[in-house]
Amino acid sequence: MPQYSLLPAPAANRVYAEATASMVRAELTVLSRAALGGRIGPVESATIAGVEHLVFEADELTERDLGFLGLTSAFYALFAHEGELLRPVAVPSPDRYPSDLLTILKYQGKTNEQFTRLVLNVTAASTARPEGVLDGTLRVLDPVCGRGTTLSQAVMYGLDAVGIDVDVKDFELYSSFFTTWLKDHRFKHTASTTPVRREKSVIAKKYEAAFAADKADYLAGRKQSLTCYAADTMLTSQLIRPGTVDVIVGDLPYGVQHGSRGPRGLVRDPLELLAGALPGWASRLRTGGAIGLAWNVRVAPRDRVADALAAAGLTVLDGPGYDDLRHRVDRAITRDVIVARRD
Repeated sequence: MPQYSLLPAPAANRVYAEATASMVRAELTVLSRAALGGRIGPVESATIAGVEHLVFEADELTERDLGFLGLTSAFYALFAHEGELLRPVAVPSPDRYPSDLLTILKYQGKTNEQFTRLVLNVTAASTARPEGVLDGTLRVLDPVCGRGTTLSQAVMYGLDAVGIDVDVKDFELYSSFFTTWLKDHRFKHTASTTPVRREKSVIAKKYEAAFAADKADYLAGRKQSLTCYAADTMLTSQLIRPGTVDVIVGDLPYGVQHGSRGPRGLVRDPLELLAGALPGWASRLRTGGAIGLAWNVRVAPRDRVADALAAAGLTVLDGPGYDDLRHRVDRAITRDVIVARRD
């Protein structure tokens, strides 16, 4: 059976760089199981000429297979083994837009871009329509979106994206940035910010942009949309219609950054946040949709998060790949990822 090597791109974050190989190995395992019918064999680390590669066996790779391999969060290059030599394999890029959409914004607490991409990848692959991440037909919701790292990654893939965050300053910063970015790159677009009213009261501010990478697509009505709300995520059910989202991705508060507002101020306990918000999130998913959550296991054990997802009527996915995404962020944070599907 043909053998291949994937060369991971280096991570800018030093601590995450130490975990990159193991994280991508788990990511590839999930992609193989969920989207590629198990056609990619066990993924192993191997040092070739002093450089770490991820090596696997696979039948002759199709264009669809290569599309999913190109999604990989730390993808740099793919090689086919031919004796002692490595032959480069052309892999299509999933990116529809310039990469500065992801890199311009810098701020304390920003989630690592490679990790954001990984969580989106494994969650999208776990839906009933994994190919939707390749053809741009999945709709993504980040109900704790902060300053929009996940939203920007979804846009890069050509997906429609929706975000909610309680911090008005983050909302204003991201919406202003995104409009400026569209203008700077001269993408055809419309963008507006409006109040959202329910029963004569304003419950949120809404930013909405419609745009396209290609002018001809825009003029023909083939547009992407980005929608962002400045609102408490507990109000998700009042902002987004049920059954209209394919993928939910959330990087839950670690006790430091974003959360929800409770009677005592910001809610920073992920279990408390899930107890109040998860029913509203889960009901937004279409049948076959999936949710992927990242959180600090030092403040919320994995089994408690899994119980919360199950209580919301979701099926937690486990086994190789899904169980191998835990990694150290710093002395106070050990981060894990859990994925569940609405069957």
